[in-house]
Amino acid sequence: MPELSYLIAVLAICFVIDFALRGVPFLVLEPLRESDFVGRMAGWMPAGILAILAVATVQSASEGGGSRLAYALIASAITVAVHLGFGRRTLLSVSAGTGVFVLLVNLA
Repeated sequence: MPELSYLIAVLAICFVIDFALRGVPFLVLEPLRESDFVGRMAGWMPAGILAILAVATVQSASEGGGSRLAYALIASAITVAVHLGFGRRTLLSVSAGTGVFVLLVNLA
């Protein structure tokens, strides 16, 4: 059984490494916050993530048959509509599209 001081030292080292790994990206990005490229990426990243999720959903749904593909397309359309209609809130649009897809698959 390791000594208590050894365990405390290991936990302290883990804490420092974990804190550093989480903090370093913010320190690296601090000078880039005024960058035009980072500003554009921040604007386009949510739409890119939504596009990747939509393509992956439609591709996996196409393997499940015609009705699943239709449900995926309907859910994708609702996701885009909610995203554009309600202030580009990614969490809201993804939740709405996912909810519609789950409801259609399970209830239709």
